Amino acid sequence: MAQFLSDFHWDFAVILSVAALATGLIYGVDALFFARARRAAGTERGNWAVEFSRSFFPVILVVLILRSFVVEPFRIPSGSMIPSLLVGDFILVDKRAYGLRSPVGFWQITEGSKPERGDVAVFRFPLDPSKDFIKRVVGLPGDHIVYRDKQLRINGERIPLEAAGVARVPGLPGGVVERYIETLGSDRHPIIVNPNAPSRAIDFVVPEGEYFVMGDNRDGSDDSRRWGSVPERNLVGRAFFIWMNWNSERGRPDFSRIGNTIP
Repeated sequence: MAQFLSDFHWDFAVILSVAALATGLIYGVDALFFARARRAAGTERGNWAVEFSRSFFPVILVVLILRSFVVEPFRIPSGSMIPSLLVGDFILVDKRAYGLRSPVGFWQITEGSKPERGDVAVFRFPLDPSKDFIKRVVGLPGDHIVYRDKQLRINGERIPLEAAGVARVPGLPGGVVERYIETLGSDRHPIIVNPNAPSRAIDFVVPEGEYFVMGDNRDGSDDSRRWGSVPERNLVGRAFFIWMNWNSERGRPDFSRIGNTIP
């Protein structure tokens, strides 16, 4: 009970669950006890609550099941994952990837696969579980992570970086950052580094059952280098697809982003 209370917070999944329960109860009780009497009296319609529940319970239930156990949409609110993900990207997250969890209480229902280095994972922020964060999995349980002089090392091995030119980031003083292709095992993905930003050094051993995560915008990401690793039970799912983008500066979608898989 104490764990449930510490994990509980009102979010859209809880609201959907409460709505499904309330409309399902009203619909079910009416169908079992009152609908027959109304038909015998010559009327099919119930009061507003009954009619609302009859119409919306199936829709709410389907949305709850899809969102909780299949895929969930998220919007990227910050630039911590530039250049892989941009502000305004709308993504899909595979909820089955790391095992299914209940929408209320976040209890594990099924076992999933373990996160791999290079996965882009959505998780509940360890310092405030009411917030969802998205970062790249860099360190697995037991890994020795060293980040110094903008270079990542895992278990003493330098992670390869391939120069890939420069990139412009709106709002950044000077506007230009260095772009690299980073290789984590078989995974290759772009990152950006601001040569004018101070390097954040860390020497960290990942605890068992937890994961070390970093943003691809290495000098513009609040991640495990500051607040530590992510417990496995906080994992929500693996991000895999960009289904929409809204470019707020231009006031229109960026069609070049739509339909892209997430590297």
